[in-house]
Amino acid sequence: MTSAPGPTSDADDIIAYLRTLGGEKSIEGMSRHGINTEAALGISNAALRPLARQIKRDHARAALLWASGIREARLLATFTDEPKKVTAGQARQWANDFNSWEIVDHAADLFGDAGLQTELTEEFAEDDREFVRRAAFAMVAWSAVHMKKAPDADLLAWLPLIERHASDPRNFVKKAVNWALRQIGKRNAACHAPALALAEKLVASADRTERWIGKDAARELTSERIAMRLPQD
Repeated sequence: MTSAPGPTSDADDIIAYLRTLGGEKSIEGMSRHGINTEAALGISNAALRPLARQIKRDHARAALLWASGIREARLLATFTDEPKKVTAGQARQWANDFNSWEIVDHAADLFGDAGLQTELTEEFAEDDREFVRRAAFAMVAWSAVHMKKAPDADLLAWLPLIERHASDPRNFVKKAVNWALRQIGKRNAACHAPALALAEKLVASADRTERWIGKDAARELTSERIAMRLPQD
């Protein structure tokens, strides 16, 4: 298939089209950003996003795209699945395949859209696999931004979970824990104070990873930019 796929295209047609777009140079760039390129074709998200809009959403097809194992097909699966049809069982199944922060973060967006964060965040956080644990905190970060009607208490309830895993030194976990803490703190003035208090507590920790997370979060949460924005919430 050489023409661009559309809403009626099946997974095989879409994957065949993706194979015409890849490039080794892009793969090299992805590797420099810590993206797992073992099954990558070398297509940027800037090209995949418009393609996702073009093919539209299809739950069954998304499952087939995911099953291919190809990086770009899996990203399209996260972009084009139907959130209302995504179950916790599916999320757990996909989590077994997580092998790259990029895939994790986009899957976490989908799981958030599906309303699965309440059910899965703590479960994923207690999973010792690096990318599954990252997914938990990516969902927290997503929730802090997108759950605009949720009570602040729902977000603040995740602070103990953040504190519990702030000593995990693995790169993709500690960055997600930090991300979650910062996003909660930037949500509004009511969330800012408890998040900053936790950040400052971590700064005083004897643990090196906790100190890094605390310092980085406190730096942003005390920045002039955040101070100017929060009173407008």
